[in-house]
Amino acid sequence: MRAQTIWTAFSLASMLAWGLFLIALASAEEAPGFGMLKGRWVRIDGGYVIEIRGVDAGGRMQAAYYNPKPITVSRAEAARLGAVVAVFIELRAPGYPGSTYTLVHDPKSDQLRGIYHHAGLQEDFEVVFVRGK
Repeated sequence: MRAQTIWTAFSLASMLAWGLFLIALASAEEAPGFGMLKGRWVRIDGGYVIEIRGVDAGGRMQAAYYNPKPITVSRAEAARLGAVVAVFIELRAPGYPGSTYTLVHDPKSDQLRGIYHHAGLQEDFEVVFVRGK
């Protein structure tokens, strides 16, 4: 009888562990990644381009910015906020003294939408980037 009790407890523990594993696996598959951010993004109101070459698991992005020449990207990060994928880019160059983009990926339209903060003017502008060719 004692062996049966131990076996039952072991079976229940195994089933619980397996169930937790399956829940974790399902959650990992449902969680959005950052792969959709990779590529060249063109701002619809001009020739401004964000090129996202990659994003690591911690959200650090390898990104470049062009207007049309390269502008230094001092910080580039992506984050998941629930189902929303957000992007933050800070520029540091003459004429771009800490100007920032705070964007959200819209999966339905495959666009990056948000705010460009022009640090020199201390003004915010609504912007939209579409995927470039």
